[in-house]
Amino acid sequence: MALAVLRALFLLVSAGIAVLIFTSASLKDAGSWVPWSVIGGMLALPLVVIALDVAVPRKNLATITAVYFGLLVGVFLAYVAMLALAPMLPLQPSHPVRQWLPLVLGAVLCYLSTSLLLQTQGDFRFLIPFVEFARDVRGMRPIVLDATSVIDGRIADLAEAGVFESRFVLPAFVLDELQVAADSADKQRRVRGRRGLDVLARMRANHAVSIDVVDPDDDDDPDAPLESRVLAVAMRLGGRLVTTDANLAKIAGVRAVSAINLNDVALALKPSYLPGDALTVRLVRQGEEPDQGVGYLDDGTMVVVENGRDRIGRTVHVVATSTLQTTAGRLVFARPDHGRG
Repeated sequence: MALAVLRALFLLVSAGIAVLIFTSASLKDAGSWVPWSVIGGMLALPLVVIALDVAVPRKNLATITAVYFGLLVGVFLAYVAMLALAPMLPLQPSHPVRQWLPLVLGAVLCYLSTSLLLQTQGDFRFLIPFVEFARDVRGMRPIVLDATSVIDGRIADLAEAGVFESRFVLPAFVLDELQVAADSADKQRRVRGRRGLDVLARMRANHAVSIDVVDPDDDDDPDAPLESRVLAVAMRLGGRLVTTDANLAKIAGVRAVSAINLNDVALALKPSYLPGDALTVRLVRQGEEPDQGVGYLDDGTMVVVENGRDRIGRTVHVVATSTLQTTAGRLVFARPDHGRG
């Protein structure tokens, strides 16, 4: 709607300019065909510009920014160069050198400035962050989601809890991958894909959560692994990657990309148990030692109970004796609390 209004205003403004030119005194002495040619050209010009705009729906913000700043820098350098060369130029304003040198110098400097910025986009992004990242970042570093974090679902709970203040960014190819998975003939993959789409719909429905789908860069390789493409988006936006893939988090660290592993976050949020803490757990199986019973707390923490083998299948009261942090999670060792039964 906004684009339609803008294009309509552009046509009206062009028509107004054409009428002003048509009725101006400067065209009264011209041939009868000249005013009509001018008004026809002024009406055709906006149509051509709008047609070109519609023909190129996807604009690269980095390229547009480079051209814009290149022209500004080129014009500024041409102005400064003319001030410096003025004492050495002929004094007569009508001299050909005085007339055409600014145009030639401006064209050359505008080209050189624009070419330099286009070839060094990765180096000058930090100079113009508010122009480059206005669409993708509002204030803070964006949170880039990969497919595993979306399918996991815990990111939606953390977002609704207000843990993240930045906006979420979902690469378009990740959304495409979830769509393909949701339509897959493989049942397990189809369930995972549909779960991911449900999580995204839940996040989108929450007005307190801001999530955007962004297109990949022009340098993106569609044949590259999905993990590498997600890392490239995170690097381009200067954002933080959220994943449940431990290997991807390690690779992100090697490539100097900040990564958040949801499994590490969940592990850090689990309560700490000190020796002497009273717990209630249901023993479900035998431990590695003959007299041990093993149960699990509501948060998934495994509890190994000494002398608990004969109580397997029952809910017992125990007292923590020690804890052990492992790569799989936190392990609590306990003994039966005979005082509580």
